This record gives sequence, C-alpha cells and structure tokens, in this order.
Amino acid sequence: MPTHAETKTLPYTAQQMYDLVADVADYPKFLPWTAAARIRSREDCGDHEVMLADLVISFKVFREKFGSRVTLWPERSQIDTEYLDGPFHHLKSNWAFKDVEAGCEVSFYVDFEFKNRLLQGAAGMFFYEAMQRIVRAFERRAAELYG
Repeated sequence: MPTHAETKTLPYTAQQMYDLVADVADYPKFLPWTAAARIRSREDCGDHEVMLADLVISFKVFREKFGSRVTLWPERSQIDTEYLDGPFHHLKSNWAFKDVEAGCEVSFYVDFEFKNRLLQGAAGMFFYEAMQRIVRAFERRAAELYG
C-alpha cells in the first residue's frame, strides 16, 4: 500500500493553488497519465462542495477509469479525495494550502492500493518517481497560469 506525503513552498497564493487542484476537469491538460476527466456531479453543501469525478488513467498498455468523491473545503483551503469505484482497493488523497511569507505551503498526501497485482507491482516499483512527476506537473501548471 504505497503512501506519499510531501510539503512544498511555492511562490503562489493558497487560493491560486487551491483553484488549480480543484479544477479536476483540466487535469488531462497537464497531469501525467491522465487521459480524460469527467465531472459526474457537483453539490453545494454550504461550507463545502462535493464533486463526483471520473478520471481515466493511461500508462503503457493499461487504461483504467476510476471514480472519486472530491470534497472541496474553500474556507479551510483543503481538498479531500475518496475512492468510489474502479481498479483500486482503496485510494485517498488530501491537499492543504496555507499562505506563508514566501508564497504558499502546499501539503499533499496519497494512499492507494490497486486490486490488480500486476498494476500494484508496477506502481510499487515506480511509485516515488510517479509521485514526483505528478507534483512537478502541478508546479509547472501553476507557473503557466500564475507565473
């Protein structure tokens, strides 16, 4: 069950980074291995919004769709994702954004496990590198949008 946690300070505001991560529909434009994204629904719950979203992940011969519940907490500058359906046993991720003197502190955490042993084995071998590529992709997208 790979997990990854990382905190970085970036030269953008917490709001800018929150908006970037919350825009799930744009992920295929910049996120590695993300072939498609679809927002199933959005529900305003007062202090938070719940979005049901599908992502299609494509890596070499593997192509899998999975659904997630994305909970957006604008006042807390936090985004929580829970797995709904697809190729995982479980998947959970959290983003938190905090304005600091040098810009914004971005904290990211992910924990997942594939149902398919072959996919899980491949993920385990390349997990750290894959997480680094994903984090860098968000950084590059922020530079394109806000730099």
